[in-house]
Amino acid sequence: MAQALIFVAEGHEEVEMLTVVDMVRRAGISIDMVSISDSYEVTSSHNVTLKTDKLIGEADFDEAEMIILPGGIPGTPNLLACKTLTDKIVEFNEKGKLLAAVCAAPTIFAKLGILNGRKATCYPSMTEELTGAEYIKKPVVIDGNIITSRGMGTCIDFAGEIITKLKDKATADTVKEKIIYNDKY
Repeated sequence: MAQALIFVAEGHEEVEMLTVVDMVRRAGISIDMVSISDSYEVTSSHNVTLKTDKLIGEADFDEAEMIILPGGIPGTPNLLACKTLTDKIVEFNEKGKLLAAVCAAPTIFAKLGILNGRKATCYPSMTEELTGAEYIKKPVVIDGNIITSRGMGTCIDFAGEIITKLKDKATADTVKEKIIYNDKY
């Protein structure tokens, strides 16, 4: 049973997705890459095709502690169009379960009304779509059960915060150290 589920749509941002998966797995946390289509193979916005672990109908939402959304265009609108996923996002939020999104994907949370009165961040050109939220220009913003981040360049910090929420800060710091993140030479 996966602790986290990361959802993959045609047109996703592959580095945002793979950075999170890589770091979370290095931390010893189970994460499933889940396709929202009827195919395990999904092509990114930069024409990189990858094979996911599960289809959305196979995902174990009951056991999962967190839903994670990578950005990308048209990946983000494709995720938003998946009613099964958006219903589960709303349900997770109602239960206080963890939600995380990066780049354009935090706008999905805004469109579902779960960022109303919360602090959040997203890709700079998407701030107008972050309706209901107070936009914070930081690499990662955490407000309660929701983690948001700005883009590909902030994904190591984003993944670190996901690891901190699912495990602990020491593990997140160890993973970042082992990948030589912010090494001072």
